[in-house]
Amino acid sequence: MFYINSNRMLSCLFSLLVVLGFSCKKQLDLYPTDSIDATKAFRSLADINLGIIGAYAVLGTSHISNTSLVSDECMLPSENSTGGGVATHRWQYDGSNGTITGAFSENYIGIDRVNRVLAALDIVPSSAAETEVKERYRGELLALRAYCHFELLRNFASRYEPGALGIAYMEESKTGLPSRLTFEASIAKIKGDLTAAKSLLPASFADRSRITRTAIPAMQARVALYERNWVDAITYATEAINLLPLATKTQFPDIWKDRSEAEVYWKLKRASTADGLLGAFYFNTNNTVLYAPSMKLMNLFDKTNDIRFNAYIKIDNTRGTGKTPNIVVKYVGGTTTVNLADVKLYRTGEMYLVRSEAYTETAKLAEAAADLNELRAARINGYNNQTFSGAPELIDVIYNERFKELAFEGHRFFDLRRRNLNVVREPADAINALGAVLLTPAQAQYTFPLPDAEIKANRNMQQNPLY
Repeated sequence: MFYINSNRMLSCLFSLLVVLGFSCKKQLDLYPTDSIDATKAFRSLADINLGIIGAYAVLGTSHISNTSLVSDECMLPSENSTGGGVATHRWQYDGSNGTITGAFSENYIGIDRVNRVLAALDIVPSSAAETEVKERYRGELLALRAYCHFELLRNFASRYEPGALGIAYMEESKTGLPSRLTFEASIAKIKGDLTAAKSLLPASFADRSRITRTAIPAMQARVALYERNWVDAITYATEAINLLPLATKTQFPDIWKDRSEAEVYWKLKRASTADGLLGAFYFNTNNTVLYAPSMKLMNLFDKTNDIRFNAYIKIDNTRGTGKTPNIVVKYVGGTTTVNLADVKLYRTGEMYLVRSEAYTETAKLAEAAADLNELRAARINGYNNQTFSGAPELIDVIYNERFKELAFEGHRFFDLRRRNLNVVREPADAINALGAVLLTPAQAQYTFPLPDAEIKANRNMQQNPLY
């Protein structure tokens, strides 16, 4: 068990001391009453499947809301009187901020569940006919473990470069005092799990609410992007693109209403209103917008011809005095339950941008421009291919295209960090930010802190610099 929650660990420690005390009195027939022995919890492959579903269920969306709050992707409107996330938006956070550190426990809990099921998988009886299913489950679990660790790395690495502080990589469920690997060692572990998963997942398994063989190259391409391994980024993005083409202009708006799975490699299935991601931006119950799309983002779109604009953002001038007309609608969904939509984690549109950036970095500018133009043509009515003056212009254009294409999908802040770029908010987006308009790589808050509870509980866990 990883040191995720100090209160939980203190409780566990107390229970352990009690058990040891009784053991000294020869009362060895006592068993824990607050947990189930793995040999009893997992007795069949059906139980294993339930365990995997439980691991999927804990995966959250804090990477989406947090990266939006701290970047230039959204703004704090005056109607937000609840105070939710305000300190985070104003870059007033440290290790005690539960909003910004939420991804730490979220992902390590998921990893713990994965490792418990993986351990049980090796002892659960199965027939020869069930071997393929068993190995598919193993592949899913390894890919899930890689995904959770990579999300931790994106959130908490001190920098995205060799020698920087990475994460503690947990390959079994146990109590201990792990330390952080370097960034490159963390990447190597993630790549190892993804490679193993890829060899185990059958091509016939096609449930996009779970990790499939088709999703793995998309995951590998994103990892390669952060590693700045441009050759691998091109290889895996190409593999992913060949497996799943871009959505058509008709299909694209339906992706966000859960009426189409076009170009979606993997999505998180949301089952209740409690899972509604849009609540981070818009409270339908009292008609309150907590965070609105930034004017900086909105002004990048061709609002008339770019089909992404209306799929992501709504301008409602009827909301009344003191209310912002700009609303994020990307996660409204298509059911009668407002604010309920599946969360698309990997899409083909991202793969075109990964490959375009990697082509640019390897001086293949014609190929980079071709990918960029092809993506734009799929998203913008009447688009004509453009030419670019060279690599610096292409990188700028790719970053702006990522800003638009991947808006509110959990990338903007991490994209800026990948190139040590400042977070710069326009005056129109900073009316309630209390001066939080410029965040530079020299400031502590440019990197997310690890939770204070973790630092206190684990003497081997090093906090990020400047905290």
